Amino acid sequence: MNLTIHPGLLSGTVHAIPSKSQAHRLLICAAFADRETTLICHQTNQDIEATAACLRALGAVITRTETGYLIEPVKHLPESATLDCNESGSTLRFMLPVAAALGITTTFLLKGRLPSRPMSPLWEELTRMGCTLSRPAPNKILCQGKLHCGEYIINGSVSSQFVTGLLFAMALIGGENKLTVTGRQESKPYIEMTRRALSLFGVSTENTTVSSSLPFHSPGTLLVEGDWSNGAFFLAAKTLGSCVTVDGLDPDSSQGDKVVADILSGSGETMTVDAADIPDLVPILAVVAGAQHGGVFHNIGRLRLKESDRVASVSAMLEALGAKCQSNETTLTVFPGIYHGCTIDAVNDHRIAMAAAIAATVATGDVTILGAECVNKSYPGFWEEFRRLGGQHEQYIR
Repeated sequence: MNLTIHPGLLSGTVHAIPSKSQAHRLLICAAFADRETTLICHQTNQDIEATAACLRALGAVITRTETGYLIEPVKHLPESATLDCNESGSTLRFMLPVAAALGITTTFLLKGRLPSRPMSPLWEELTRMGCTLSRPAPNKILCQGKLHCGEYIINGSVSSQFVTGLLFAMALIGGENKLTVTGRQESKPYIEMTRRALSLFGVSTENTTVSSSLPFHSPGTLLVEGDWSNGAFFLAAKTLGSCVTVDGLDPDSSQGDKVVADILSGSGETMTVDAADIPDLVPILAVVAGAQHGGVFHNIGRLRLKESDRVASVSAMLEALGAKCQSNETTLTVFPGIYHGCTIDAVNDHRIAMAAAIAATVATGDVTILGAECVNKSYPGFWEEFRRLGGQHEQYIR
């Protein structure tokens, strides 16, 4: 699906969609609890559904309700299972250690760019601690064996999702396990989100030790908080002149992307951003920088490992719009320009598509987005919301 967006500012109120980061974590905890859990999650997306589908394959009964999910925990584990992760990196990196901890022979199916996204050093650590991992095909991972108790060691500089995956695994193994994270810890707030999720289900993750016994203890009903990373697109639209309010975002959230509010509040000057903990914000922040006073984004290495190489795709988007970019191994510099009509390939990256849409509101001509359906990965209702706020777009099929 391609969309052509006509210039024009937005107006209205947006209710933040549920945080997919938190939804992944709460679904996994609930699937191994002592009783059913009601998860209030009014909207879903492809990534959340991928995690739910994987948990169903392990024996959980997860039913979509009017307000979210009803999760009946796993009663009997299968000897083997096939888990379809679709294109969700979170699903794969969380569920691979889960399956390894449970000792289930599991085949993981990977789609899109996911087969090429890094799994090291998680791969090596799971192997060291008792599992056998292999690639029977480029889009498949086979996990055999069972993890044992002990001290787990992971370099935190590649992805916080590896740390989260090991925290889940250690909790499911039971007893006391120690986790040592070496190197720079990327996206620390999202590790804290994992610790909070586990604590809601009675699992202690104080200091470097995870103490648990199965099953986890369900709190009964939980609300998935609003998603700051997706709310950031409409917050940015407001910064660029639209009259938009975003409600349902918790300022006390453990989501690292909540810093977008502080960053945008200082957008009257050249933007300086450390991208190490907030790589998902860079596409939309770069759009704001290009439309205003420019910006410098440091520690961009992880951007190259996302749904697209976001250093390349962000640069291509801004260059097409009329703002110049320069990048090296660690830094992306955006120079301001006047956005004009153009065609932007979203390269199957939901955050590029949504960032391009917000840029189009202040462009001088129509902006066509190729592959606009990729927003379904995280925000299936984005185009409907965009139109409700007065955004004008025309859809046509490729």
